[in-house]
Amino acid sequence: MRFAIVGSGAVGGYYGAKLQRAGHRVTFLARGAHLAAMRQAGLRVESPLGDFEIAVDATDDPAAVGPVDVVILTVKTYDNGTALPALPPLVGEASVVLTLQNGVDSVDEVAAVVGKPAVVGGATYVATALARPGLIVQTGTHRRVVFGEVFGDLPRLSERVQLIAEALGGADIQAEPVPDARVPLWEKFIYLAPFAALTGAARLPAGHVWSDPHARETFLAAVQEVALVARGEGVPIASDLLDRIVAYMEALPRATRSSLLIDLSQGKRIEVEALQGSVVRRGRALGLPTPIMSALYAVLKPYAAGPPVG
Repeated sequence: MRFAIVGSGAVGGYYGAKLQRAGHRVTFLARGAHLAAMRQAGLRVESPLGDFEIAVDATDDPAAVGPVDVVILTVKTYDNGTALPALPPLVGEASVVLTLQNGVDSVDEVAAVVGKPAVVGGATYVATALARPGLIVQTGTHRRVVFGEVFGDLPRLSERVQLIAEALGGADIQAEPVPDARVPLWEKFIYLAPFAALTGAARLPAGHVWSDPHARETFLAAVQEVALVARGEGVPIASDLLDRIVAYMEALPRATRSSLLIDLSQGKRIEVEALQGSVVRRGRALGLPTPIMSALYAVLKPYAAGPPVG
């Protein structure tokens, strides 16, 4: 299959490299120093699963690429203003855009640009970092992608989703095709939005938040707020989701930091609008109260574009 990776950093670059290594034709869309490094020396992946290097086809011009079979979108949501306009030249009549962005807004935002029929939604679970331009480092061995249809007659496990799953699986990516991708998208969101909010607001990793009784109670109440919004939108989330989140938090290494906390600590932009802001806006539209998430959104919103000035 022919793939285009829009957002060829830590996540997209990693999956693109594995797909190319498995024999697929992959074009990496990137910019700046990372693009220059890939053009000059290729892309290197260092991982507990094995290190490897590949020569890559990298560009910043989607028009030069043309339509592909699958576009994988992995840019941070705050870059959508520049990333989404890059999609139309990559999308033909039979193309699929698989968005792996955080939150639950991405599928609608992508559909507004390329149309609902082209969009497939997914959630990914992987720990990678762009250590320097041209070098991606994976910590741990998770490389899981859960994805499926999000529009049309649901639930249905479509042929195109199964074909993409076969391609990912053949590239040593843990692919889980599902009939209704809204469920895994929201179940990740129900955990991630409160987790990112509390660790970010506290400027502390998971262990400090989870070990404090009041912080733990607040986190779980925030999880319930987001779950209520999900059910209000008609998403059939699992009845045992809260129990699974508790078990996950119990097993999570104390030093784990959300990507939002990492970005905050590095003075970068944060995905507050796609996470906490989305909860607040969706709750308001449904007439559902989200007091904890609203308070956390208010605390984090001034940092959306980086550290406030003045």
